[in-house]
Amino acid sequence: MAMNYRVGSTKIVILKGDITQQDTEAIVNAANSSLMGGGGVDGAIHRAGGPQILEECKQIVARRGPCPTGKAVITGGGRLKARYVIHAVGPVWRGGEAGEDELLRQAYLSSLDLAAERGIRSLSFPAISTGAYRFPKDRAARIALSTVAEYVKARPFEEIRFVLFSDEDLQEYEEAARAVFRRHGLSPS
Repeated sequence: MAMNYRVGSTKIVILKGDITQQDTEAIVNAANSSLMGGGGVDGAIHRAGGPQILEECKQIVARRGPCPTGKAVITGGGRLKARYVIHAVGPVWRGGEAGEDELLRQAYLSSLDLAAERGIRSLSFPAISTGAYRFPKDRAARIALSTVAEYVKARPFEEIRFVLFSDEDLQEYEEAARAVFRRHGLSPS
């Protein structure tokens, strides 16, 4: 079951699911700086989307070099339902003293900026940096939700989803949402 919030005109949804199956205009990939695919959500998106996504990533890296931590790039969606994939590079957790919070915030902001520039009205995020990069899930959820809530006040979208793979991730995001959105005077709808 999904939790729904409304920040201005933007619907924010928190749900358990498979990000590769989302029908939003874009999905966000928790990518590594090489953009060559990997494990977790990154590997799943590349497998589901097919070789077109990897080819576009190779072209981007050939032109610009690796994608820096905290930044994002966009490709087509290949065989996915989503028309676009935004590849965001989140930080590796190093104990919290290496600017990880701000780098994670920047990864979300860079993704939102790319989507807004392309006129994308709906997108789905995974829990960036919480898998192999070991970012604490509760902390990552608060950063993700507060960053998106602040962003959409000035630049609204139709819908933003947080698509969580496990029950544990879903629980962390639901708890963070209650705290973050309570501060904004919002409750689930």
